[in-house]
Amino acid sequence: MPELPEVEVVRSGLAPAAVGARIRAVSVFDDRALTRHPAGAADFVALLEGRTFTAAERRGKFLWLPLDTADTALIAHLGMSGQLLLRAPDAPAERHERIRLHLEHPHHGDLVIVFSDQRTFGSLAVDSLVPDAGSLVPSQVTHIARDPLDPSFDDRAFVESVRRRSSAIKRVLLDQAVVSGIGNIYADESLWAARIHPETSAQHLTRVAVRRLLTEVRAVLEKALAEGGTSFDAQYVNVNGQAGYFAHSLNAYGRGDRPCPRCGTPIRRVAFTNRSSHFCPRCQRLRAGGPPPARRSEGDELPARES
Repeated sequence: MPELPEVEVVRSGLAPAAVGARIRAVSVFDDRALTRHPAGAADFVALLEGRTFTAAERRGKFLWLPLDTADTALIAHLGMSGQLLLRAPDAPAERHERIRLHLEHPHHGDLVIVFSDQRTFGSLAVDSLVPDAGSLVPSQVTHIARDPLDPSFDDRAFVESVRRRSSAIKRVLLDQAVVSGIGNIYADESLWAARIHPETSAQHLTRVAVRRLLTEVRAVLEKALAEGGTSFDAQYVNVNGQAGYFAHSLNAYGRGDRPCPRCGTPIRRVAFTNRSSHFCPRCQRLRAGGPPPARRSEGDELPARES
């Protein structure tokens, strides 16, 4: 599933072409791409046609394009395989195209935004914008915490929130009510960088350790963002259809049985809910007070991409 860096790459790619553009027409080819818009395709089209995008925003894995109507926005969640692509007006249909928005931009002329989604877990919707901690966000996003790259992220509140939880620290990092935008890949990478075992109880971490982890989270996300995100297959691409290359910089995730770049010990891969965790058993030892290490799952093959 696209995580914060991938969604931010898409948002920043859309912004120059979408902001200021008028939506001339909307074509919905598959209603499954509107699961977050329960009023249906006709209502979706009516709310968008003739409107103008005024900005491009993101929180965690959600991105939205506010409209020139009062407090509404086009919101997108890419799910497992959703793509927002910029194309020429006469571009042929994408293989898994679900929705096409025809735009008129005052500087760039005519273009289209295509929503393509192979697995159909993603969705577009028109949603109302509501106040949330000094910002306007779609109502569907109010339950999502700010992400570590948000200028308004509260470091002190994050540290205290983490230390109040008895869950394993990796589970806390993936809790979108605590911090958004950190998926399985970047949780593993950040914990490796901070030398913290993923099953360490969050409440047993010192404030210094949590602050160090937050520093590493930001460093990992910023590096991934600079490298265009992580692509293991063709399901994540930017708005021009290009893959990111952070996969070449991974130190733990997807490196099961390969040597740790720091100490040479083989990276362990263990089952984690319906996904996997990757860590170095030497650099990331489980300290006293934590649960026993998870057992390796026999025959648990690594999927092409995990959320």
